[in-house]
Amino acid sequence: MPDIERPDGAVIHYETFGNGFPLLCFAPGGVNSEIDFWSISAINPIKEFASDFMVIGMDQRNAGKSPAPARPAPYDVLVADQIAVLDDIGAAQAHTYGGCIGVAYILRIAQEAPARITAGVGQDPVGLNHTNSLETFMDMFQPTLTLARREGVQAVVEAALANPIFMANNAAGPFARRIHDDAGFREEIQAMTTAAYVRLIESYADAIWPDRPPYFSVDAGWVQNCETPLLILPGSDQFHPTSIAEQICRDAKNALCLDVDCRSEAKVTETIEIIRSFLKEHTP
Repeated sequence: MPDIERPDGAVIHYETFGNGFPLLCFAPGGVNSEIDFWSISAINPIKEFASDFMVIGMDQRNAGKSPAPARPAPYDVLVADQIAVLDDIGAAQAHTYGGCIGVAYILRIAQEAPARITAGVGQDPVGLNHTNSLETFMDMFQPTLTLARREGVQAVVEAALANPIFMANNAAGPFARRIHDDAGFREEIQAMTTAAYVRLIESYADAIWPDRPPYFSVDAGWVQNCETPLLILPGSDQFHPTSIAEQICRDAKNALCLDVDCRSEAKVTETIEIIRSFLKEHTP
């Protein structure tokens, strides 16, 4: 279970399962994009595909076992972490599999390192269009900001100590895991003024959910020129609009959408085999 130290002091944790061509996985969960979140996914690529591929799970910075500095984590920084994982493994190329925000990561790493990404499977792609608003995504940070403004930074720290999973406890803030686990970092946060902490959280939110429709991490024009083969499993809620998945499949040259109910009890077994065949087809 290796850890990679990044130039800014972040430590990126990843784990490998099985053998074969690399399949780099970006878990759902937004701020909490971490390996453990695959266990509650309708399709868990670690469980389903480690018999055919070397499946690589990673905790994105600020999630799981990947502590990072108290600063925003824009997509260029995150994709550099992801490429560093491939470098550490010695993988010249890899397939990708992502859920939720993980689809935004797939698009960005395919843009930044197209020669290294051979295919992508994206389930429940996040996106911004007429079916939702930027506030849909920003609202998850409001409990953090409200608590800090009303009761101070110490109240946020106490919330993180009570429950460090941000997606389950928005009041704890995106740095909740490290606040909970690292006494030195906790003191660093406690020493911040309320105004400084609020600015930090606002800038963090702007970095993870920039006002960049429809895909957050890349421009729509780039997707129209994306040549990476993509298999998309549409979502069906305000965070993962079906229409975003459909737009990816209209715009990208080599993208295919499955049915929105492809993970239903009646279809999930067939869908897993479709994914397996897709990945094998595009394995160099």
